[in-house]
Amino acid sequence: MKTRVISAIVALAIVIPLFLLGGIPFAVGVGMVSALAYKEIVELKESHNSYNLFTKIIGFIAYELLVFNGLKVSYIYTGVSYGIIGICILLLIIPAIFDEKGKYTTKEAFNLLGTITVIGLFFNLLILLCRADKWLLLYLILIAILTDTFAMIIGCLIGKHKLIPKVSPKKSVEGSIAGSLVGTIVASLYYYNIITSNINIFALIVMTLFLSILGQLGDLFFSKIKRENDIKDFSNIMPGHGGILDRLDSLSFIVYGYIIIINIVKLFI
Repeated sequence: MKTRVISAIVALAIVIPLFLLGGIPFAVGVGMVSALAYKEIVELKESHNSYNLFTKIIGFIAYELLVFNGLKVSYIYTGVSYGIIGICILLLIIPAIFDEKGKYTTKEAFNLLGTITVIGLFFNLLILLCRADKWLLLYLILIAILTDTFAMIIGCLIGKHKLIPKVSPKKSVEGSIAGSLVGTIVASLYYYNIITSNINIFALIVMTLFLSILGQLGDLFFSKIKRENDIKDFSNIMPGHGGILDRLDSLSFIVYGYIIIINIVKLFI
């Protein structure tokens, strides 16, 4: 427990100043964190074959191109470039043509391409969201933290019915419901009082609840990856907490969900 608390304090001491500074310092920080997440991805043993050094390098280049794509655009939701995506696709697929040892097959190429796209674009959105409105990003972070924290606390206290035991044995239905309730109420209050009150409160609550549920699905998805790879954590970069993907699993789904909602809303305004 002591190790877990110390790790959290150290992480917050690094993250909070970068978040408040925003801009380039935040982008650089996200870039460094994304590099650690990439290491966790390529070191999974059961999801794919062991990548050779060349594959890891081209994968990392494509990955960081996605992470830092579109930083000069004036509007957050137009940040992704088809040109960059095309480069990433070709960088990762063409080498499979010349594989003679069966190490980097077309299956491995698609696996790596899909993985770095999902994770890379998530980190890209973190940078763009902070650049557009850091307090909006904090709203999404609050949903993830509050939902995860109270789902764990209430689950430990009164959880009796397992949620999906084959994926995550410790998660309970009671914890899941409590986590979403607390996450929805507190994050909605934050949004209404700090970001803007010019919003339909019912729509805000529905959106926040939806994102909270998505966050739990993200947690379960990454838990399934760990179970399929027979590992407890993606790494031990944060003692007591696990790796980068262990901490950002639910937030990734929340960020993608928010972007989807905003783009749907844009169709009607």
